[in-house]
Amino acid sequence: MDRRNFLQASAIAGAGILATSALTSCDTDINEYNEEGFDTFSAFELNEITVAELQEKMNSGEYSARSLVEMYTARINEMDKNGAKLNAILELNPDALSIADKLDAERVDGKIRSALHGIPILIKGNIDTGDKMHTNAGATAIAENIAKKDAVLVEKLRQAGVIILGKANLSEWANFRSTRSSSGWSSILGQTRNPYILDRTPCGSSSGSGASVSANFCTIAIGTETNGSIVCPSTVNGVVGIKPTVGLVSQEGIIPISHSCDTAGPMGRTLTDATLLFEAMSDNKVDYVSSLTKGGLNGARVGVARTMFGFHEEVDAELEKALTIIKNLGAELVELPKYRHPREASRAAYLVMQYEFKTGLNKYLSGMDEGIQVRTLSDIIAFNKANADSAMPFFKQEILELSDTKGDLNTPEYLKAVKTMKQMAGPEGIDKVMNEFDLDVIVAPTGSAAWAIDLINGDNFHGGSSSPAANAGYPNITIPAGFIHGLPIGLSFFGREFSDNKIINLCYDFEQASQIRKKPEFNSTLTAEM
Repeated sequence: MDRRNFLQASAIAGAGILATSALTSCDTDINEYNEEGFDTFSAFELNEITVAELQEKMNSGEYSARSLVEMYTARINEMDKNGAKLNAILELNPDALSIADKLDAERVDGKIRSALHGIPILIKGNIDTGDKMHTNAGATAIAENIAKKDAVLVEKLRQAGVIILGKANLSEWANFRSTRSSSGWSSILGQTRNPYILDRTPCGSSSGSGASVSANFCTIAIGTETNGSIVCPSTVNGVVGIKPTVGLVSQEGIIPISHSCDTAGPMGRTLTDATLLFEAMSDNKVDYVSSLTKGGLNGARVGVARTMFGFHEEVDAELEKALTIIKNLGAELVELPKYRHPREASRAAYLVMQYEFKTGLNKYLSGMDEGIQVRTLSDIIAFNKANADSAMPFFKQEILELSDTKGDLNTPEYLKAVKTMKQMAGPEGIDKVMNEFDLDVIVAPTGSAAWAIDLINGDNFHGGSSSPAANAGYPNITIPAGFIHGLPIGLSFFGREFSDNKIINLCYDFEQASQIRKKPEFNSTLTAEM
């Protein structure tokens, strides 16, 4: 969840080995890797390769699923552990090679499960896997938790022949812990870094997923979002992020924040790869891949949410270029000078999240194995206080404590907040403006370029457009749209509930015409030449 954007709005309105050091990333001098090693990183054999290209090479025998696991594992060990120190991976799957061997044998026998057969992916560390890996949301309080079974989405992916290569780091508790947290920091692994400039944020909370895809640790990955947690790390890491309509992907087996807003979604270097993953993990039988055709923007009415621009002149300038591309593809740009996300919706959403987090987390914790000592949110809070040096070395847990004061989901305050959030964000928000101006989609800046990591003061977020679709539960896709000072920025496309296919179609047209994504160079810090 893009907690910084959301909470600021609310405040204004009223190899299978678990890392254990909370300070790991703070002990590394990233400058020592600036003189040598970056050329090696850039020359990685699988740099920027797509799912289709991997399948072609596996079908020809040039690669196998096993060799892909070996190459990506070597890449991670070089760059995440010893090299540039992205700190993006919580742990690797010790069974990945054996799974790959089985899938390779199936290929030899002519059995190809799907377009993702044999493709290694990374998933966020708050998603259950019924294997030897841990599911802990980056929190030391449940560091040793091993899920009893796969999350529903993971089960679907395994059936499709996907290899779960490992678990990606995240903002602890999906960034629902403190108002001054640093996105991408967890008490288990420490701070994830941005592969474009290593002292910059990867945003969050799907920090490791976004950084890993961008750094070519995998071709595609899975994040989760409550408000911005897919689209923000996608934009600052220069990748595509799909935040689906809530309900299209099962929430079962994901450590929750808000069942009203939570969804898992794919992240990839191309929209095609992300859409392949979306189709495989979705609960419905919709053919999303068929939407990957050119021409969708020709004749489309695209609403430009001008009230979400203006937070940085260089971001605006880059996105004006993106809007020109959209216009040149035949779309009609419709200015929306008055469309704003109501503060009342943000206030209500914050309440909804507190109530649903407490209820949902207590339910999840109660179902864990008896070996885990904490069983409630209150237990988590107590654990963190008792282990403050390792669990809370930089920022505290005021959001956890506030959530723990809330009642159950029959509380009138909660019921009113849910109704307000959904109505104002959806029917009286996105739907109203789209109906009034006969729009096919709304576009806005996904957010700012990556800010400098600050473990003491927390995130320095400026700008963003995730809240309308997040609060309404509607789809939102971000596509790379430009660079400022060597840092990527994205353009968000969002619209009506269940318009995921249409938005994919419009985004594909823009992506194919713009081709803005470029691989990161792992620079140690920002310089005047960038």
